[in-house]
Amino acid sequence: MANGRPHRVLLADDQQLLRVGFRMLIDSAPDMETVGEAGTGRETIELARRLRPDIVLMDIRMSDVDGIEATRLIRADAATATVKVLILTTFDLDEYVYAALRAGASGFLIKDTRPDALLDALRVVAAGEALLAPTVTRRLITHFARHAPHDPGVPEADLTGVTGRERDVLVLIARGLPNPEIAIRLGIGLATVKTHVRHLMAKLGVHDRAQLVIAAYENGLVRAGGVRPRA
Repeated sequence: MANGRPHRVLLADDQQLLRVGFRMLIDSAPDMETVGEAGTGRETIELARRLRPDIVLMDIRMSDVDGIEATRLIRADAATATVKVLILTTFDLDEYVYAALRAGASGFLIKDTRPDALLDALRVVAAGEALLAPTVTRRLITHFARHAPHDPGVPEADLTGVTGRERDVLVLIARGLPNPEIAIRLGIGLATVKTHVRHLMAKLGVHDRAQLVIAAYENGLVRAGGVRPRA
């Protein structure tokens, strides 16, 4: 629930049959409701502006505007900047994962995800967390963050002012650990972890946990061989 009301979901997929299935599943959950459906990227952007959903469940491959560009435009628009985007992908589209996160997506789902896992994923994203499952997402982000070229139009986050403890938290976020595990690893309280996460977002000028992961990788805090030591 969001402020006592169901989470409002906009479905974006060019396959009507899939949208029907997603709608039936989402509307069966007492804490969610489908507020609209879009079959193209442009329609998704227009409906996001008009309906102001909490979450867009976004396919990547759509006509006119693809899901990555639609995500970027939704997140860049002041009217829809708070709308969360959960990307739908398949393993043969893994190369898009990094671009989707850079565009502002809060995570991604594989299209053959179990129905209960899809609902859980929507709840995670609605709560402001990133869907960064260690078993799948961390591996993909690690690979593509190392190999994707840096976009000169998007400056790397400045780590000046980030404390040593905040840096520790950032590294563990980038490894895919949830807040409770971070608290255990660092021997601090859960509330303290949440405070560090909020401070990191403010200092790095990012909107959610997925963007913190991008910042960690692009600044070399996490690499394939491990973690870069503190300066």
